[in-house]
Amino acid sequence: MPRFNRATLLVPLGVVLIVVMLVVPLPTMVLDVAITLNITFAMIVLTVALRVKDPLEFSAFPSVLLLATMFRLALNVSATRLVLLHGYAGSVISSFGHFVVGGSVVVGLVVFLILFIIQFVVITNGAGRVAEVGARFTLDAMPGKQMAIDADLNAGHIDEMEARRRREHIAREADFYGAMDGASKFVKGDSVAAVVITLINLLGGFIVGVLQDHLPITQAIDTYSLLSVGDGLVSQIPALLMSLSTGLVVTRTSNQADFGLDLISQLAKQGKALELGGGVVAFLGLLPGLPKLPFILVGLGMFALGRRVSAKHNLVEESQDSTSSDVTIIPSTQETRVGDSTIEAIELDLALDLLDIVDPLSGGDLLERIKGLRKKLTTELGITLPPVRTRDNLSLSPGEYVIKIYEVEVARGSAPTGRVLAIGDNLTSLPGESTVEPVFQIPAKWIPLSAKAQASAIGATVVDRVSVLITHLAEVVRTHAAELVTRQQVKELLDDLKLSAPVVVDEMAQSQIGLGDVQRVIKDLLEEGVSIRNLAAILEAIIDRSKVSREPDQLMDAARAALGSQLTLPYVVNNSLASIEVEGLSEQYLYGSLHAVDGRAVLVVTPEEASGLVRQIEELNENAARQGFDAVLLTTFRLRTPLRRLLVSLGCPLPVLANRDVPNNVRVVRVGVVSVDAAVKV
Repeated sequence: MPRFNRATLLVPLGVVLIVVMLVVPLPTMVLDVAITLNITFAMIVLTVALRVKDPLEFSAFPSVLLLATMFRLALNVSATRLVLLHGYAGSVISSFGHFVVGGSVVVGLVVFLILFIIQFVVITNGAGRVAEVGARFTLDAMPGKQMAIDADLNAGHIDEMEARRRREHIAREADFYGAMDGASKFVKGDSVAAVVITLINLLGGFIVGVLQDHLPITQAIDTYSLLSVGDGLVSQIPALLMSLSTGLVVTRTSNQADFGLDLISQLAKQGKALELGGGVVAFLGLLPGLPKLPFILVGLGMFALGRRVSAKHNLVEESQDSTSSDVTIIPSTQETRVGDSTIEAIELDLALDLLDIVDPLSGGDLLERIKGLRKKLTTELGITLPPVRTRDNLSLSPGEYVIKIYEVEVARGSAPTGRVLAIGDNLTSLPGESTVEPVFQIPAKWIPLSAKAQASAIGATVVDRVSVLITHLAEVVRTHAAELVTRQQVKELLDDLKLSAPVVVDEMAQSQIGLGDVQRVIKDLLEEGVSIRNLAAILEAIIDRSKVSREPDQLMDAARAALGSQLTLPYVVNNSLASIEVEGLSEQYLYGSLHAVDGRAVLVVTPEEASGLVRQIEELNENAARQGFDAVLLTTFRLRTPLRRLLVSLGCPLPVLANRDVPNNVRVVRVGVVSVDAAVKV
């Protein structure tokens, strides 16, 4: 049993005490301590806001704003009650009313209004606008950021755990800025409430002093008005600190260091600006009529600081240049060309102006990233991918590339020289050529390198052209993985498996199961996007089913049954599976339409019935997507394979699962039902 942590009670207890303060009178001593605690807490929050490197390090900040606002309002209510009942609300409020503003109601009101204008008009409005824009841009940039993570993952620069961490960071970032957009309204409302409460206290104190306590008007003003102004100042100062903290958190654009170090490091690179500013100020001190001492003293001090910073920065740059000059880039020899007579499994043709991304001497890392991609896909799919041949192609237009499988073009794209791809929804203000991201079909634009900062400022995701090409290549290889599996590769897979599971391989040989049978099952699985990493379980299922039948569909269904929940997990979200199902009578009709052709089960239906079914399924899938579901077609295991084969032949790539593929602990959410009768009527 986990040990009870008393610290978990602090926040709930604090919230309860805030509610109690609204209705229960507080002794003046307790109020003094609470006011001091309020100011201290606001100062701590400001310090944390200055120190955090990333806003997500202080992800509790929106909730902290709400609790701090309620605490200040509770203090206002408690102070108002004591002022009106006893004409005294503790030494802190009294000190602010007499000492801080010199005992003058007018001075106190002026200072209070100035603080209100600074907080409400300047800081709170600006922070609220930044939070609103940040929330919108963060949400708009999420698809592009996800694509960038997938590109790094496909290129092998990061592993699955790091990709998962980055995706979680993006989701938390969107949640944080959305919460900050709402939390900034708390601060704005707190500012308005402080003014209203102060005005009510002034009026209420005057009425109580004159009508209830029968004090002279001047004495009533001196007593109650000063206390009301003191109460307003005591609450306004921590509110100002919280507003400043809000602005600092939502305006951070760098996560390399805390705000102080970040500011100093950036100013340290601008020594010439410090020299110029100091020189101008010192010159102003020489003009007649201006005080010479402060201008000359500050100007010369800033000029000297700028000279020192410039000298130190130049020394660092010279040291970096001397270090970099000793580095020699060795060309990669891992990817080699082969004779033109050999048909390559995967081929990447590049236009002449794209050869710089291949040459390591020009900073190109395409070959290394292709190596990482092959390693990543090998781990993901379970097969050893053949090398990718890269070559130049004079017939291609500038910036164009072509991906071929066994010399057949399967994809084409562009990666213009001197351009980066900006992905997002608000790209009209950016210079460049509009396009569509080749894998995710997201609106994008090829922009000049000089416009990267502008694109980032509007929330677009910027991706370099090599990452775009690698992501496109990865998607093509996944789609055509089944075509890349040869019997030689199957033999190599079995040789590797024999080292870890020799009994399975030996039993396969004794059962006289040929490489062709295993190759056919592997191809069928890869065509449906199923990894064959668990090859031992697949072979065991093939061996067992071969004793009954060696028909291709029978062997593939047995292999799928052996993989179990692996088939369903990619489509499960929050332990739920969105499904489109076939109506019961329609299933019976489709059973009667099953025919065997070369050991494969096919559905023999009319063209109208087939196209109608596809239209129904596509409409239901689109409706599910609008509701936030990634649906699959769920049917019986007998219909699953022939029904999927029919859908693929008609260009409908919706995943098709059998009922038995779904684990018992996964909740099935039905989002639609299709029927043959409705298909004919469509």
